Amino acid sequence: MSAFVERHHLWTPEQVDAAHVLKKRFESGEFDTIRFSFPDQHGILRGKTVVAEAAYDAMQSGVNLTTTLLAKDTSHLTVFPVFTTGNGGFEFEGMGGASDFTIVADPLSFKSLPWAPRTGWLLCDAYMPTGQASPLSTRHILRNAVAQAKASGYEMLAGLEVEFHVFKMLDPKMGLDQSGQPGEAPEVALLTHGYQYLTEHRFDQVDDVMQLIRTHLQALGLPLRTLEVEFGPSQFEITFAPTPALEAADMMILVRSAIKQLCRRQGLHATFMCRPKIPNVMSSGWHLHQSLKCIKTGKNVFMPTEKGDVLSPVGTHYLAGLLRHATATAAFATPTINGYRRYRPFSLAPDRASWAHDNRAAMLRVLGGVGQEASRIENRIGEPAANPYLYMASQLFSGMDGIQHQWQPGPSADTPYTCENKALPRSLADALDALRADPLLCDKFGQGFINYYCFIKEAELSRFNLTVSEWEQKEYFNLF
Repeated sequence: MSAFVERHHLWTPEQVDAAHVLKKRFESGEFDTIRFSFPDQHGILRGKTVVAEAAYDAMQSGVNLTTTLLAKDTSHLTVFPVFTTGNGGFEFEGMGGASDFTIVADPLSFKSLPWAPRTGWLLCDAYMPTGQASPLSTRHILRNAVAQAKASGYEMLAGLEVEFHVFKMLDPKMGLDQSGQPGEAPEVALLTHGYQYLTEHRFDQVDDVMQLIRTHLQALGLPLRTLEVEFGPSQFEITFAPTPALEAADMMILVRSAIKQLCRRQGLHATFMCRPKIPNVMSSGWHLHQSLKCIKTGKNVFMPTEKGDVLSPVGTHYLAGLLRHATATAAFATPTINGYRRYRPFSLAPDRASWAHDNRAAMLRVLGGVGQEASRIENRIGEPAANPYLYMASQLFSGMDGIQHQWQPGPSADTPYTCENKALPRSLADALDALRADPLLCDKFGQGFINYYCFIKEAELSRFNLTVSEWEQKEYFNLF
């Protein structure tokens, strides 16, 4: 019987050719192990490691994983009743009883991991045993969004601008009483005091960390452009050249995992959590730069031709779509409870759905003009913990909706923190309500996926609401 990939025709001719090249490399003795990884519902890499001798067979046959991996919240708790009769609490067949699903490697994604000797890495897609794409695969969702835009003659380009923190590890909290779901957060110390934004002195102070990140990301072949010392203590920012949407999402997944792994090997703790509970810390954001390219001409269709315009009519309609669906897409752009600590006025983070020309207080910062090939929209709503496939898909679906209906975005918000535009959700619960109420996103993502996603996020909210916080202890313990 033919292998899983061949039986279900899952590879393109280019992928087949790339797999044959990898087979020779695996047989040459260049590698000891190959990591087969897929991005889960949270944008976290999961998978199995296969010895090099068996890797090509695993590429053809796929690697089986338990469906409980698709049932977990951010603490890795299984929140669906997977062992109940039927589909284990899911709305899809084939999910009951902790049965298997299959991840299939994309041979074109192969990387040799520079921090892990003789180790290769393959990004995988999730499939059901029938050979159908898993309805819970977030990479498939973005691929569908890209295909729909392509059918209209457009390709989305995305540029990543990502903030994060790196701390010195003092205590990893690995005591016997410190495990659990989740385990104890590590004890850390600062690498910089912060607030000397973009000063060369601060950069030189952490040059060893910056060079560590630079050399490894470039060794992975990623289009790194800048490394910066951000405003807050131990806070950094990196940016990348624009790439097609799926490539950019894959890159974001790999970047986060790579930075965390290589920092850990150096006694450091890297985190893409939005606002760590550390004194004087600043929130981290993920600013997503986006534009559309005409597939026929290769031209940026956001670039205006009329003097005084900052966007073309197509770009203006796309902008209006992002605004109209902003409160609903917040559930994908900011998918953690912690991320909503960032939405506050006068903080360089948005607090309402607004746009403006080159104004960092607006949610949508428009950069462009006649003759400016890099004309684009920068969405400043996201947090660096967002699943990039869901974040980008939500943007593409929303923007294309604006183009289809030829919506107008209204006037620029010259004072974004005092304008009368609609407020962004103040909590994850509010964002989930807005998502459920958005007919377009429910249709494009699929109502079943929306229900699934909200169920997992509400499980996190339920655990959070049952936890007594430090604020409550200070506020009430002595008073009453």
